[in-house]
Amino acid sequence: MKGLRKKETRPGQKQRRFRRRLDAFRLARTGGIKRRIPRAAVPSFFTLMNLFSGYLSIVQAYDGNLRNAVWLIVLAAFFDLLDGMMARITNGQSLFGVELDSLADIVSFGLAPSFILYVFGLRDSGTLGLVVSGLPAICGAVRLARFNVNFDGEKRDYFIGLPIPAAATALMAVILAVHGDQWYTRVGPSGFSILVPVVVVLCALMISNIRFDTIPKPSPAYLKAHPVKSLAHVVGFFLVVVLQQVGLLIVMSVYVVSGIARSTWGLIQAIRTMELPDEPAS
Repeated sequence: MKGLRKKETRPGQKQRRFRRRLDAFRLARTGGIKRRIPRAAVPSFFTLMNLFSGYLSIVQAYDGNLRNAVWLIVLAAFFDLLDGMMARITNGQSLFGVELDSLADIVSFGLAPSFILYVFGLRDSGTLGLVVSGLPAICGAVRLARFNVNFDGEKRDYFIGLPIPAAATALMAVILAVHGDQWYTRVGPSGFSILVPVVVVLCALMISNIRFDTIPKPSPAYLKAHPVKSLAHVVGFFLVVVLQQVGLLIVMSVYVVSGIARSTWGLIQAIRTMELPDEPAS
């Protein structure tokens, strides 16, 4: 009876003993250094949410739910944005995070948009539709590989080529805005879908050398240095919230066109100011 009474007064003794032994084992394995949660764990969580959203988008597209599938891609882009912001805020940038982000992006912004394009827009275009619908995945993989090879650990305020999340979001905005309209479905008797040139252009921009702005870390210093860009970001956010798919289409169109226009103007200025070499004497 005394033994039973003694056990009853110490509930969870075995569990506490097991935890102490487990802690002792961990300390012995790490040489007495207590492990801390790495800084990269915070942005990596949002990266995994990005990946999971892309997976759910494929499932919804398979079940025939277009709107759910498309908005899940937009949600994945939002998680990708948070991933980058958290990496800058916590200073948690790492090679592991870069590789994990690329793996998540190729699913959420490459494979998932390609599947959605084929199911809801290009299935009836035959072999051409099959090939074109695969371009987001193919060009996205090339875009991510090029970024990883050239990444030196320093975050810049621009991307070389259209970022794959932006390209996928722009494609989803087009599908949301025009799906179900008669003018969009086909153009001409050959069954050429109007989505084909849109997909080709956006995918070509991904592997181009055109510069596109990054989403900066929100800070008082940035707001003071770039008031116009900061206001544009706020206006774009409210356009998407208020106008939904129409606002999303407007925001993504402005983003893509502004990047092309800025690079074109820069090229024209560089050509105009370039000094010609002296002609050889005859």
